[in-house]
Amino acid sequence: MKPDQRRELFARLAELNPHPKTELEYTTPFELLVAVTLSAQATDVGVNKATRKLFPVANTPEKILALGEDGLKRYISTIGLYNAKAANIIAACRILVEQHGSVVPQDRESLEALPGVGRKTANVVLNTAFRQPTMAVDTHIFRVANRTGLAPGKTVRAVEDKLLKAVPPEYLMDAHHWLILHGRYVCKARKPNCPGCVIRDLCRFKDKTPA
Repeated sequence: MKPDQRRELFARLAELNPHPKTELEYTTPFELLVAVTLSAQATDVGVNKATRKLFPVANTPEKILALGEDGLKRYISTIGLYNAKAANIIAACRILVEQHGSVVPQDRESLEALPGVGRKTANVVLNTAFRQPTMAVDTHIFRVANRTGLAPGKTVRAVEDKLLKAVPPEYLMDAHHWLILHGRYVCKARKPNCPGCVIRDLCRFKDKTPA
């Protein structure tokens, strides 16, 4: 995809949704960190159902530590891999309290040092909570980047690196949200809604679905 096509792609997505945001519900960087950790191999809808009950009771590292691992599990047991996620969140909270004054760090190295926090989770927190121009590539963004020809790559990291170079600077801050929402609701895995897609004429996907 050529530079002018990439700029046009994001211009159209921006016109549709000028202020995109994550569908995870949160009010603080710590709540976002917990929500994103819980969202691995789970839906945002499922995570929100759990955190609506959890956060009014415990939404700081100290309060979640006070719940303990078993107490936390009671709130997140509807989410896949909840045992491992509870252990990671408790361990992460302990590090936040002991090493960061209970404040979520704003640098990648410190975030990725937290149990349960990989590169994608760190990118989401850096971009969404701290407004850093990062690119968190999930399955939706990986699919959209490859299908459209925006930033094709064989690995998640390859797509991330290409997107950081391919996305016009003026759109980079919100590009992650536009692409994930486009993949979730339009460029779906099994049956993309090509007839209703605003970037279909720019897209290089050969097997577009008919009207």
